[in-house]
Amino acid sequence: MKTLKEFLNLSFEINDTIHIDIKTILFVLFVFFITGIVLKTVKRIVNRKLNEEDKDKFKAIYSFIKYFVYTIVLIVALESSGIDVSVLLAGSAALLVGIGLGLQTLFQDIMSGVFILIDKSLHVNDIIEIEGKVGKVEEIRLRTTRAVTIDNKVLIIPNHKFLTNSLYNWTQNGKTTRENVTIGVAYGSDVELVKSLLIQAAKEHPKVYDHPAPLVIFQNFGDNALEFKLVFTLSDSYQAVIPQSDIRFAIDKKFRENNISIPFPQRTVHIVKE
Repeated sequence: MKTLKEFLNLSFEINDTIHIDIKTILFVLFVFFITGIVLKTVKRIVNRKLNEEDKDKFKAIYSFIKYFVYTIVLIVALESSGIDVSVLLAGSAALLVGIGLGLQTLFQDIMSGVFILIDKSLHVNDIIEIEGKVGKVEEIRLRTTRAVTIDNKVLIIPNHKFLTNSLYNWTQNGKTTRENVTIGVAYGSDVELVKSLLIQAAKEHPKVYDHPAPLVIFQNFGDNALEFKLVFTLSDSYQAVIPQSDIRFAIDKKFRENNISIPFPQRTVHIVKE
């Protein structure tokens, strides 16, 4: 017993005013162990009452809460063991300032992630556009959000960008979106026939909705062409480029069959001989 007592009282000197012994270290580890059990129990209880979508959000928030609780528990455990934590923090002030400056963006990302999860401005499977990049959200983490582009490239987006940049959420109001294809035809073309052919090309595509029906907008009398926009509704805007391409192929075929030409810019050059 005497040997055990001597071992537990074995002390390590951190500085002139702070000493920590083996029994304090064991006490802190024991408190951490109990805290871990309590946190896991709370996590299981909460998860039982959440749906699948909210479980993913709680997982990220739980990670933040876990680190925060462990920090508080560590401070309380050290204070309970007779260690003046304020002295320890004061002695490490310069180091903490340096770490704080280095982790400023990290904490900004973490807080932004918490706000995103709480106000539900972003969900898994949402299609977003940020800084000119489009992707489907695969995972919302505490610090970053993971999205996948249509060409299967992974976007790792720091969460603070969602609060500091303009974000386009293509699916916030539902999964259906209005897409369009623009085209120009030669002057003198039968515009009513052009309208009919464009609508046919859209309606024949299996992924285009009948309601609302496709429509054609006569946009402008351009410099080189009559400009039209074909507007249609899709159920999956993430794959919009593929139906758009198919419809362009169909338009080109129909225009050729009906002798409607698609002009290209032309310029007349006059050469003056002296």
